[in-house]
Order: sequence, then C-alpha cells, then structure tokens
Amino acid sequence: MTPVQEVQEVTEVHPPARPPIRLHHNAFVTKDQEQTRVFYEEIIGMPLVATWTELGEMDDGEHLFCHTFYALADGSALAFFQFADQEDQDRFGPDLPPSPFRHIALATDAITQSGIRERIAAAGIVKPRTFLIDHGYCVSLYITDPNGLLLEFAVDAPDANANSTARRESAHADLARWLGGDHAPNNNLRH
Repeated sequence: MTPVQEVQEVTEVHPPARPPIRLHHNAFVTKDQEQTRVFYEEIIGMPLVATWTELGEMDDGEHLFCHTFYALADGSALAFFQFADQEDQDRFGPDLPPSPFRHIALATDAITQSGIRERIAAAGIVKPRTFLIDHGYCVSLYITDPNGLLLEFAVDAPDANANSTARRESAHADLARWLGGDHAPNNNLRH
C-alpha cells in the first residue's frame, strides 16, 4: 500500500490532537530560477538544498517544470517553480499586485537579521524594496525578492513569550470584538 493509499484509507474522523509539526515548504512561481538562487543563497543565506525537474500530470495534461527548495534552519523551505512552457508560466504564475500584507515572515535572531541587512546593502537593495518596522512585539526587516514576494525577517522582543501567552488567552475575544465592529488597536506595544 502506498502512503497516498494509506491516507485515503482513513475513514474515521479524529479531532486534531495537535497542530501540524512545522512548515514543510511554501511554494511560489518564479520567472528566473538563477536570479532567485542568487537572491536566496548569496544575499539571504538560505542554501539551495534540492532541485527537481519534473513532468507533472494534471487534469488538463502534462506540465514540465523546475522546482527548487531553499532551506530554513528547522528543515522547512521556500520553494520556487519555473515552467518550461511560457503558456504554463503565464497561467500558473500570474503577477499579483504588491501588498505589504501578503508576505512570508521568518523568525530569526538579531545577528542573522543584521547579516541579512549588510548583504542587502552590499547588493544595492534600498527602499522601497527593503525597510525596517518595530512592531513592538518584534522588529522586522522586510525585503522584496526578485519575484515580488515580500519576506519578513522578524526578531522577537525579549518578552515575546509573555506577549504570546497574553495574545493566546484573548485571541477569540479579540477576534469577536473586531468582527463585532470594535476596531480599536490592541497592540499597546506599538500604539
């Protein structure tokens, strides 16, 4: 029995015993695998750990693509697809309008964040492609990659565990308050 068949065989519904273990990978489409590799390996410092060249079969036919993975310290990765056929590239990788609210946030420490800032500056990357925000609960370095993906490298505040505990305890009440129309900020660390 294959792993897929084993998963499909599960018929009993179980309540979640725990959340997922970790992010395996988050995938995006790139227009230029080499430009993406230089950015992630040489500027950010995330090693290329796998390159799969594949012929994927979907309902509408076969699609030839290259799938690269750049590692994070916990074993998870950011992954990028590039298609051999321009029609597939256009179909699966449409441009998204820029938004600071659509981003990948990666936890890091101050030394790593500082090193990334130095390499960004050495590469000539400046505002608006990169900026720093103190959110109160973390200090975040933002940078837009060559594909238009906004990355956040967040250094938690020293009291992050206490802040997380407080936010966890009030998460449902805070959401209900917001949905009920009370949009007053609750980030006393920033506002």
